[in-house]
Amino acid sequence: MAKVSILGCGAWGIGIAVLLNNNGHDVTMWSALDREIKALKEKRENENSLKGVILDEKIEITSDIEAACEDKDIIVMAVASSFTRQTSARIKSYIKEGQIILNIGKGIEEKTLMTLTEIIEEEIVNADVAVLSGPSHAEEVGRGKPTTCVVGAKSRKTAEFIQEIFMSNVFRVYTSPDILGIEIGGSLKNVIALAAGMADGLGYGDNTKAALITRGIAEITRLGVAMGAKTQTFAGLSGIGDLIVTCASEHSRNRRAGVLIGQGKTSDEAMKEVNQVVEGVYSAKAGLLLSRKYNVSLPIIEQVCDVLFNGKDVKMAVNDLMLRDKTSEISDKYWND
Repeated sequence: MAKVSILGCGAWGIGIAVLLNNNGHDVTMWSALDREIKALKEKRENENSLKGVILDEKIEITSDIEAACEDKDIIVMAVASSFTRQTSARIKSYIKEGQIILNIGKGIEEKTLMTLTEIIEEEIVNADVAVLSGPSHAEEVGRGKPTTCVVGAKSRKTAEFIQEIFMSNVFRVYTSPDILGIEIGGSLKNVIALAAGMADGLGYGDNTKAALITRGIAEITRLGVAMGAKTQTFAGLSGIGDLIVTCASEHSRNRRAGVLIGQGKTSDEAMKEVNQVVEGVYSAKAGLLLSRKYNVSLPIIEQVCDVLFNGKDVKMAVNDLMLRDKTSEISDKYWND
């Protein structure tokens, strides 16, 4: 039995808590929000983000962050990406040398263009930081529906330790050394999902969505490889796998926000109606800045940014994507003439 603490009591944190409790581990949950702690202790349920998933009485819920970090085999960082740095700074004085911290959030910090694990490593220099990602909506993990993810870590030992703790008959985990690739895929797929939702909101069809998914993973791969990630990662669970589910699922808050924007709402109005953090809105501008830094073309992400931040009409954005300069799908070196 492992001792695991989960920082963050949103949908994903609760889904992971249920999984690990069912696996027989000692689970503690912490939130910075007193009202959230109070509600979870009273109802054992987060009615706003994961209604119907009940926390077992064995799962401890606390507002004491020092106690949540003390004597744990793994600390899971499950806060929204915008709070990753703040939470990391808050806990660093309680972290022992070599403490495994597992990031399960997805995002890129706009100001620094750092991934979430890079932020945690910068704030907590003595930690062993890893990442878990893949096509894994909390609504399904919390209800025990079969799911597969990948864990990235610097050492095989750490990756396999996390794999052992998380594996079950409903949750299969693969290992990878490509932390950067896993995080780039997990972050930028949210931006492509916004585009897919916009297309749905406009009433476009399956052809459009398939094109966005296919060309979207091409964009994400180009940028990730330019940054030093492995091509193979983007053909895996945290690449095309997570992209497919986020672009197509009824559970996807990014797709849902995109649908509302496609129907004519502003990004602020869409986020308010979704009533959850829409990570793709925060990652879009960071993705565009990274494309300029690494001189990589990301036309879909660029058009999403124009819609979100510059007031561009969604139909015009689609038109501009379709009428870009003609190009080839693979390298010209394969032609014989």
